[in-house]
Amino acid sequence: MITRSIASVDSITWQEQVSQSIRDPKKLLEWLDLDSKTIESLLGGSLKANYNFKLKVPYAYLRRIKKGDPNDPLLKQILPSEEELYAAPGYIKDPLGEDKANLIPGVVHKYEGRILLIVSSNCAVNCRYCFRRSFPYQDNKLGMSEWQEALTYITKNKTITEVIFSGGDPLSISDIQLLWLTEEIAKIPHVQRLRVHTRLPVVIPDRITEDCLLWLTSTRLLTSLVIHSNHPKELDDTVGVALKKLSEAGVILLNQTVLLAGINDSIEILQELSERLYQMKVLPYYLHQLDKVEGASHFEVSDEIAKKLLVSLTAKLPGYLVPKLVREIAGMPSKVPLS
Repeated sequence: MITRSIASVDSITWQEQVSQSIRDPKKLLEWLDLDSKTIESLLGGSLKANYNFKLKVPYAYLRRIKKGDPNDPLLKQILPSEEELYAAPGYIKDPLGEDKANLIPGVVHKYEGRILLIVSSNCAVNCRYCFRRSFPYQDNKLGMSEWQEALTYITKNKTITEVIFSGGDPLSISDIQLLWLTEEIAKIPHVQRLRVHTRLPVVIPDRITEDCLLWLTSTRLLTSLVIHSNHPKELDDTVGVALKKLSEAGVILLNQTVLLAGINDSIEILQELSERLYQMKVLPYYLHQLDKVEGASHFEVSDEIAKKLLVSLTAKLPGYLVPKLVREIAGMPSKVPLS
């Protein structure tokens, strides 16, 4: 059964909302009612950048973008730009060294005690700073035999106590598939926790269906769901309804944010984001320094500024609302705190 959240997009399913996403930069710019001069100045570079990493954004997310404003912080996260084409020292295709940790199809095993499953190669939105924008998803498309290989790997490695669903976005596949996979993982005695990393409750809140709540809560696994929100404008009432369903079902809710120049690199925005998250029963978890993936250098905020922002945030908020400032470094045994 599929439940409906308030202000749904034309009362269509979340799958239809994904399929009807805008994928053409020109169509997006025109939809935003930008003047012809602004469209002309943005379109050439946007089309070139789109060739390397495709635009994809659903209307449920678009409706939170202020029309006529080319500097809207949500728009800057999803619109291909000419700045992505500039080479920058230290920015590479695989900044986290995941190729080396991609031991078998669908499995990335970087850290002791936990393993990441590439559940899906698809996302509901393509974020321009995505560290997996060049990930070899074509080599990690899983069918039943590959799932069995991944489950066998987890079963044999008794140090694994947590399985993390990632992607792409794991919620981009069906609840039937996710229920089967979750139940199979729950059969492995040494796995205690399931963690789901997803942007879909923010991008398309209607994704949180009754069937979704079922597989999240029906096994013995202690389940947490980590959403990804970078700006308080993303957290409208429709998102609040989706998160309330998750919270009331007993799912632990956390948020991770990427620090992005010109989008959320101010104390006011970060404070409002933490407070808005907590109103929706979500605890701030990580504030990530940008992963240095090729094409994303224009989003970089220096470590010096990031640390100053964290100091200011700590002075203004109780400790439980202050996310941990971290950077992920290839080869390290965990994320590296920067505070």
